[in-house]
Amino acid sequence: MSLHANGLFKWNKMFLMSLILLLISFTMNKNHLSSKQTLAIPTLSSQLGSSIVHSSLKDLKLEGNISFDNIDHAAKDFGNRYHFLPLAVLHPKSVSDISSTIKLVFGMGSSSDITVAARGRGHSLQGQAQAIGGVVVNMESLWLPEMYFQTGKMAYVDVSGGELWINILHESLKRGLAPKSWTDYLHLTVGGTLSNAGVSGQAFRHGPQISNVYQLEVVTGTGEVVTCSDDQNSDLFYGVLGGLGQFGIITRARIALEPAPTMVKWIRVLYSDFNIFSKDQEFLISSQNSFDYVEGFVIINRTGLVNSWRSSYIPKDPVKASQFKSEGKVLFCLEVAKYFNPENNGNVNQNIETLLSELNYIPSTLFQSEVSYVQFLDRVHVAEMKQREKGLWDVPHPWLNLLIPKNKISDFAAVVFGNILTDTSKGPILVYPVNKSKWRNGTSVVTPEEDIFYVVSFLSSAMPHSTGKDGLEHILNQNNRILKFCESSQLGIKQYLPHFNMQDEWKAHFGKQWEVFKGRKSTYDPLAILAPGQRIFRKAVAFQ
Repeated sequence: MSLHANGLFKWNKMFLMSLILLLISFTMNKNHLSSKQTLAIPTLSSQLGSSIVHSSLKDLKLEGNISFDNIDHAAKDFGNRYHFLPLAVLHPKSVSDISSTIKLVFGMGSSSDITVAARGRGHSLQGQAQAIGGVVVNMESLWLPEMYFQTGKMAYVDVSGGELWINILHESLKRGLAPKSWTDYLHLTVGGTLSNAGVSGQAFRHGPQISNVYQLEVVTGTGEVVTCSDDQNSDLFYGVLGGLGQFGIITRARIALEPAPTMVKWIRVLYSDFNIFSKDQEFLISSQNSFDYVEGFVIINRTGLVNSWRSSYIPKDPVKASQFKSEGKVLFCLEVAKYFNPENNGNVNQNIETLLSELNYIPSTLFQSEVSYVQFLDRVHVAEMKQREKGLWDVPHPWLNLLIPKNKISDFAAVVFGNILTDTSKGPILVYPVNKSKWRNGTSVVTPEEDIFYVVSFLSSAMPHSTGKDGLEHILNQNNRILKFCESSQLGIKQYLPHFNMQDEWKAHFGKQWEVFKGRKSTYDPLAILAPGQRIFRKAVAFQ
């Protein structure tokens, strides 16, 4: 090719790129004229615009790699309701891979609607870790840094944001240590749970996982790599914790550790009166020498409930337990656990007897089990394996998670349990209180105003293609009835793992924290590149 022809080709290519970017910009500006526009489904870039981005991403110098084919898995999640196909999936081997990718997207400016979403194990419920036409970062590929342990008085472990909590548990136990706070399911990434809160039955004592992290490394929406903590870049630190991925991608976390037990005494008892049940729960989370784990769940019209427990638990009074009938009843199960080492077994048994003597459960329903610490913490994974065998894991999961003030929980229970909900066959319903004083101040998480509030989780599974009560439509309608009741009764609830389609709804969710949240977005992700699946901001019009 002649020099003249080659020059003409380059000029034409540059002109075409400029024209494409202009057209994209015009289209986006036109689309964003309405400030009331729904944020539910982000728009795709034009095919020509995507081809330019494709070429630019392909030319990136990475330690890992980027895929453009066979990426359907990145358009799926545990919720199994939203499926947005990205343009590419980044498999980073280093933090610089993530930084370089975000810098490239940031450098394209507001004329491109390419976005970036971090994806761990894909346990989002409503497409939060998806990026339609954008780049999904496979955080499990980020193996570095390797786990680094600091033992002693202030023990901690430095881990990759893509590390699984189950792996941290196993590695920590080799040193006689373990994280203080958990989620009920451990096969999740560190970055994923810290971007929400990370709540389980230990939260009443230690707070959620976001209250038990000393330091973070974060890649912001401009591609900058920042180390942050209570004392260093604290505004970013607080913003990222519970920040729904809006201000940066967590690439490293320093997790607080404590001496680990080896065994767990696992106990269940039943109540027929919600007010007595909740009073006992509140007593336990306020006691000095209480159990190490306090949760509970609702049981509605279950046949043979107590007999089904016999495979895992031993009844204190087998005769009376066999006579207990659960059919046609609304029952509330208090589930507690006490951690111990074998040499302290006697003292632990005495402590448990004392605690149980203060409670007002149905005497014939006391069941106990003794398991290893790992077995207890990884209990949900066992249930997962059973569901996978039956083909019941990869189904829609229209979960609803609420935080309800203590002074409204009885009103909520009276209307919802046994009225709006008439059975619990579609999945567990968790109910347990936590102490707000244990939740780190200043984070992005929104909670009720009261000192004690309840975590209430409706963990439903919907049967594909069903039009009955176990179908997706019925469960979603049920969830909406619950939310409408909460709103009409002004219960002051907040959603955990929230999902909204309109920015006005997000403003209402954050309340007085909205301006701080929006300001942090403007500072750390000014083009709204990160976590588009949350549907809080849209690229290029994030702060209109």
